[in-house]
Amino acid sequence: MPTTMLGMLGVLLCVLAVRADVMPQADFDLQKVGGTWYLVGFATNADWFVSRKADMKMGTVTLTPQSNGDLEMDYSSLKPDGSCWTMNHLAKKTDIPGKFTFSSQRWANENDMRMVEVKYDEYSLVHTIKTKAGSSYILNKLYSRTQDPSQAVLDKFTKFSLEQGILPENIAILPKNGHPAATLRCLKLQQHCCV
Repeated sequence: MPTTMLGMLGVLLCVLAVRADVMPQADFDLQKVGGTWYLVGFATNADWFVSRKADMKMGTVTLTPQSNGDLEMDYSSLKPDGSCWTMNHLAKKTDIPGKFTFSSQRWANENDMRMVEVKYDEYSLVHTIKTKAGSSYILNKLYSRTQDPSQAVLDKFTKFSLEQGILPENIAILPKNGHPAATLRCLKLQQHCCV
């Protein structure tokens, strides 16, 4: 039993070490990341994801660089009942370009977000450490300028998430919602939401 416990502790320490080493892209350009992206990939080690991932569909996020270096993030997606789900966060800049922090009133957590890899006209790989009540988990997102990123980009996202200790079954490439007009309506509602 002690050997098993030591092994589990070793795995945990390795995962924590990997998390600490994830840094944003060295030449991150805030202005170039602006605009609308599709949220096509979602991966997390959070317990809640297992029960909810089947209902998740591709959504959008509009990133708006602020003059002071902060980043406005407006999310929207279509819920199963056809209504819109929207959320807004203002990510505060840090001393490291591409690394931001923000608080979520909706989920009562603190967020440490890093833009790990960005090809500004194609995809963005985003890594966030979320902390709530002293407990942390990681969330990786794949943003794409189109609804159909290349297989190479999808593979890159999957590989990165596995390296962060996320189980394969907790890595999802989100399906299109199949309702373009409703998606456009949700996108227009982004500016009318709260944190």
